[in-house]
Amino acid sequence: MIAIGFVAGVFVAPPSPAGILGGMVPRFADTGSVLLAASILGATIMPHAIYAHSALARDRFAGDATPVPRILRATRWDVSIAMIVAGAVNVCILLLAAANLTGVVGTDTLEGAYAALRDGIGPLIATLFAVGLLASGLASTSVGAYAGAEIMHGLLHLRVPLVLRRVISLIPALGLLAFGADPTLSLVLSQVVLSFGIPFAVIPLVRLTSRAELLGRFRNRRITTLLGILASVFLIILNGMLLLVFSGA
Repeated sequence: MIAIGFVAGVFVAPPSPAGILGGMVPRFADTGSVLLAASILGATIMPHAIYAHSALARDRFAGDATPVPRILRATRWDVSIAMIVAGAVNVCILLLAAANLTGVVGTDTLEGAYAALRDGIGPLIATLFAVGLLASGLASTSVGAYAGAEIMHGLLHLRVPLVLRRVISLIPALGLLAFGADPTLSLVLSQVVLSFGIPFAVIPLVRLTSRAELLGRFRNRRITTLLGILASVFLIILNGMLLLVFSGA
């Protein structure tokens, strides 16, 4: 549902190939683009999803005699496909906006983007976009709730009643709406917060999975550890740039 909702418009009103190639060149146009880059990273990777994937891999093969290499291979395929699909959907959202919303007044809000898609491409694409947005919110909430439960149970050893957990999780969102916060800006900033959390999940992960005394022959290859370190450094630099830019502003 998410993929169809966000991708359909690209096929109905596709961007120009030259524009796509030009957009592949990494660059920051202004401070707003740095903020959006960090939010896209946070929304795509989601640091808590690292814990969710670990728990899913554990539960999927619980009590099973499946060999460890097969478990690792299945998990690698699972995570890789999920990240490729998530990245492709995010790219399609950018292409849809670049081809159809550039220069249109009011598209800095979700309501304005919906209206622009409805008037420019048609009500069907706009409705699919809205449904995809709703589905993505539900999916993100589900992942966050599952990951939070695993972190409390496995790392913090806390057990909180389900209803109480859900109520506590809803308080920040309801508070923002009650005080009249801009939903679109709140969404972007929440994703930026996720991007700041990625190094705190990736660095311990790379460190632990590279230790032979813990994983033996299943530890990371050197190239995997190196790529993990480079990714962590890149994320820290991006977040540092964001802090410098907005602290100066």
